[in-house]
Amino acid sequence: MMQPTLSYLHVRPDEELPPLDAYPPFLAVLVVDVVCEEMWRWEACRRLAASQCRYLLAWGEQCEDWTESALDAQLEAFDFEDIPPEKLLMTTSHEDEDLDEVFWFARHKARHPALQLAQTLIIHIAERGRKGEMEARYAGAA
Repeated sequence: MMQPTLSYLHVRPDEELPPLDAYPPFLAVLVVDVVCEEMWRWEACRRLAASQCRYLLAWGEQCEDWTESALDAQLEAFDFEDIPPEKLLMTTSHEDEDLDEVFWFARHKARHPALQLAQTLIIHIAERGRKGEMEARYAGAA
């Protein structure tokens, strides 16, 4: 199986998520290093639900709240009707795991039931970005 392309996106907690339209259906590893305001989290999840994000692994601060918000945002986007399998957003929350374990899971176990996801996006919500470190840790999760 081919390894997905990896991209990194740093977002400060007071900034809007940039457009994600350029990405094909993707798996997102959400690394949350700071506590975010609830309304900001909801808006970010609405953007994720409207994008091609099909699998969201949340790790860090309030990660369970992030997965719950993402699922609610997707239900809202489909007017609380049935969601076609190829549009389904899978989520997992990893509050008790090491980030390296989450990266390993993303690389080796996370699978969408209807799609093969050729893109992985690390979305790092933090005051300062750590692109090199995050990409190296993801690559080291072999």
